Order: sequence, then C-alpha cells, then structure tokens
Amino acid sequence: MPTDTAAHLSAREVCQVLRDVIFERHTMKKVGYQSWDEIYAGHFLVDVDGWRLSIYNDCDELDYCEECICPVGRRWSFDSGDRYGTDPVALLSVWEHQTLERLLKEI
Repeated sequence: MPTDTAAHLSAREVCQVLRDVIFERHTMKKVGYQSWDEIYAGHFLVDVDGWRLSIYNDCDELDYCEECICPVGRRWSFDSGDRYGTDPVALLSVWEHQTLERLLKEI
C-alpha cells in the first residue's frame, strides 16, 4: 500500500527547526503551564513559530523528540524501531544538545 511521503516530515527537517532555535533564528515557547523542571519525566510540549514539538524529558535531561507537526500539518513521529540517528535530537552535536537542553530549562 503506497504512503504519501509528502505528508511526512523527515528527522532532518525537524532537526533543522531545533537548530534554528539553538542559533536564535526562531523562538521557542512552552505549550501549557508546566516548566521543564515540573515535568521532570515526561513529554514537554513546545511551539517554534507554529511548529509543535513534543520533547521527552528523562529525569531532567533532554532525551528524544517524540513528535513534530509543522504549521501545514506535516508530521514526524518517533518510532522505537527506527535505526539510530533518525531521532532529530540524535542528529544534534553535543554542544547543540547541551544548548537545547539549557534553553528548554529556561522557558
């Protein structure tokens, strides 16, 4: 059965959104009332200029991106069966990962 790949985002596209936040080209804000610290272990929802991302906070550490939906409705979702490197967070450098984690804690 054919799938509509145009309706799906790639991990690289989502990673680029995260990099745009890291390098201050786009603004990230939390969705909801709980802070990163209050969630501690669970999904933290953010909005990046209309892009909705669910990022997993694992005991106060940035773990992985669960899902991303762009403003026009295209979607990327985490699948534990995917090979390493298909999570947008895994595509970040160590410095980018640390910077994104710091930014998540600040909002």
